[in-house]
Parts: sequence; C-alpha cells; structure tokens
Amino acid sequence: MEQAAENQEFSGLNRLPVLDSELLKTFVVIAETGSFNRAAKSVFRTPSAVSMQMKRLEGVLNAVLFLREGRTISLTKEGESLLTYARRILQLHDEAVAQFICPSMEGTVRIGTPDDFALRFLPNILTRFSCSHPKVQIEVHSGDTQRLVRMIEEGKLDLSLITCGSTAASKISSKIIFEEPLVWVGMEGGTAYAQRPLPLAISNVGCPWRNEALEVMDRLDIQYRIAYSSQNTSGQEAALLADLAIAALPLSHAKTPYRCLGEGQGLPTLGSYKIAYMRSPGAKGQIYDDFEEQVYNSFEAVN
Repeated sequence: MEQAAENQEFSGLNRLPVLDSELLKTFVVIAETGSFNRAAKSVFRTPSAVSMQMKRLEGVLNAVLFLREGRTISLTKEGESLLTYARRILQLHDEAVAQFICPSMEGTVRIGTPDDFALRFLPNILTRFSCSHPKVQIEVHSGDTQRLVRMIEEGKLDLSLITCGSTAASKISSKIIFEEPLVWVGMEGGTAYAQRPLPLAISNVGCPWRNEALEVMDRLDIQYRIAYSSQNTSGQEAALLADLAIAALPLSHAKTPYRCLGEGQGLPTLGSYKIAYMRSPGAKGQIYDDFEEQVYNSFEAVN
C-alpha cells in the first residue's frame, strides 16, 4: 500500500508541465528590457517568434504574464511572481552546467564603475559571470570616470565602465557600448521648472549629464542657478523629490514619482550620454575575455 501511494504521488508530479528554459530566458530578457523587440535582438529571434514563445509560456502556466499598453510592456502580478522563480531556475541551471562543461578558472577580476552605474548595470553582469565562473573572485571599485581611467592606466583595474567625455587624455582605447537620451526630470506635479533663474540639481564636475545641461543653458542664454550639487544621482533625486530643482538625467530615470519635462515647460532639448568600456593592456587571458563578453551581452540586452 505504501509503495502504491508513493507511485501515485510520483505519477501526479509527472502530470505537472515542464517549464522550458529557453522560454524562461526569453521571459527574463523581456522583463529586463521592457520590450519584445529588444528582447528579440538579444535572444536572436524575430519579434513574432518571441511573441509566440510567450504565448506558449502563458498557455503552460494558464496565466497572463504581460500588460500591454501601446508599445509599453509591463509585468502582471503573476509575471512578477514568475520572474523571481525564472531567475532562480536559470541561475541553478547555469551553475549545474558550469560544474561539468565550463573551465575551472580561478583568479581575480578587478572592475571599475561609476557610482551611478553600480546598481543599474553591474548586478546583471556579475550574475551572468558568476554562474559560469564560480571560482573567480570579483573586486568592484567605484568612482568618477577620471579616477577610473587613471586606475586603468596605472594597472590598478583590469576593466572599467566609464562615461564618455573624460578620456581624451588617455592612451588606452575605449569602446562605446551603450547610449541613452538625456531629459529634464522633475517631480510629478512639481513647479520647480517654472522658477527663474531655473534651479538645477547637478552632479560632479566632468559628468556628461552636468556638462550637457550647463552647455545647453549657456548656449541658449537661459537663466539658471546651481541649487544642489551631488557626487551621485541619489543626491540629485533628493532635490527632485523636494521639488526644489530639476535635473538632466537619463531617460530611464524619468519614472514615478518623477516625470519628463520639455518644450511644454519651456525647456530646451538635450542630447544623449554614452557609456564606454575600457580594458587594461595587462588584462590578458581567458578570464578577462569571458568577462568582457558578459559585459557586451548585458548591454546588448538593454540597447
């Protein structure tokens, strides 16, 4: 009787559908990029193929995973729940595969990143790399771009993300891997944009966001005052939350409780900023090649 009960229980488990890891990978990329089209480029499929994959996944789970409003894609409550499981499943999958077929590399990779990029871009890169290279130690150094470039030149860093505009004096080449529009950002329902002189919250000297904002204001002879200055974005956002200033920030920052400001509020159009990647001449070997590949793959997913 006991054996029969066990067999019945096992049979019941077998009736549960199996989640295809390829479907989960595509789902996670869509969630991270917020776009079926960008996800399609990242997973090397057509947008229609990606859409069919998600229909299959929704059919397997009997749940609606996405909310579609025009071109905007967001996750439903069920989608948010699946995202947590999907990431765990894929991470365990990669760890298991790495134990058997990936090279058993050991060593240390020293990577630099501006403070504002640390939480925004680095977690995805580190997750991907640690799954395939679990024995490699990662050292992360943060700071402004000028400091990071010096550390690369002095051999104190192996690899670094930097913002463009501060590397002209460097003999080490860099490669642009990401570009994003800059927009004026203020508090939803705020009135700081209407003040004159215009109160600005800016970051440290050398930051391309700061440079773009001040150059546009000076070129168009718009009166402004530097109301708040901070070494990183969190300080600027504190001024925005208090509706004491506006700031030039990447488009991805213009989310609730903030909003984009523009010509309707009498503000000029801004340009864009670029993220580049540098590698020390001394960083030679498979470990650095593999980490560089993960950097490129991660940024391709959000471009």
